[in-house]
Amino acid sequence: MANYLVTGVAGFIAARVAEMLLDAGHTVVGIDNLNDAYDVRMKEYRLKQLQDRKGFSFHRLDISIWENIERLSISVERLDAVINLAARAGVRASVENPWVYVDTNVTGTLNLLELCQRQGISKFILASTSSIYGADAPLPTPESADSARPLQAYAASKKGAEAMAHAYHYLYDIDVSIVRFFTVYGPAGRPDMSVFRFIRWITEGETLQLNGDGTQSRGFTYIDDIARGVVQGVKPVGFEIFNLGGHEVIEMNGLINLIEKNVGREANIEYHPFPKADMKANQADVTKAGEQLGWEPVVGMEEGISRTIAWYNENRQWAKELEIV
Repeated sequence: MANYLVTGVAGFIAARVAEMLLDAGHTVVGIDNLNDAYDVRMKEYRLKQLQDRKGFSFHRLDISIWENIERLSISVERLDAVINLAARAGVRASVENPWVYVDTNVTGTLNLLELCQRQGISKFILASTSSIYGADAPLPTPESADSARPLQAYAASKKGAEAMAHAYHYLYDIDVSIVRFFTVYGPAGRPDMSVFRFIRWITEGETLQLNGDGTQSRGFTYIDDIARGVVQGVKPVGFEIFNLGGHEVIEMNGLINLIEKNVGREANIEYHPFPKADMKANQADVTKAGEQLGWEPVVGMEEGISRTIAWYNENRQWAKELEIV
């Protein structure tokens, strides 16, 4: 069994990855700074599901500060791989405060790569984003599509992290899997993302705030499929980039209709201008992940949305109080 460092472990994807690794009998060292990029109560909920599990340990720290990583390296047992899922996320928020995105996504990645180099850790997984493909990506988008023209600091910081990972692969022969996530949803999802907000607004009879006319589309993938892809990315690949997610495309209007049907209530929609930092559409070409990792998504949108609504209803007492803006 292996010992994994999972960063951002209280985050949506990382928490599920940690659960899957623990289920398989591995040990997980989880780190997170529990920042307030979105309502920290959701992060605390996810972390609580992990903290009593055998084989899990937690350290609250910021990966952008090298001294934190240095101290961590002294206190933990030999690591077999670093799975860097810590990130300052959010396309629109990066327009307001781009500096924190560089700190976490670029400097934080550098610090973890340096940890691998100094400690002889041979495997590094880096979470990246579909936003890296910019405004004019072909649909579905292969990994070879142009990623040199990011639309905001979030995508730019992820491009910088990818470049840093390649440099460390070249210099120190660290095996790197970069996983570019497309739109991910599911139980305990980020409260600032569309699926959680739409479910909350429709269930509670609140006004649904929609950016654009609803014809913009996203390729969605359920959290369990995404987490499984990350785990499969631990295999030796040299240096490779993999799209994960985005296999099932739906317009925002269609997503709203699907949630309305499951909740049994119509949405009251208020329309707003479409943000300049957002992409009009995304859809992943996941052929490469299938061929090299043996990964394919298995949970369809109907089932995934049903599971997500069920989770919301089970946790409604506190979930309806989360800040979602």
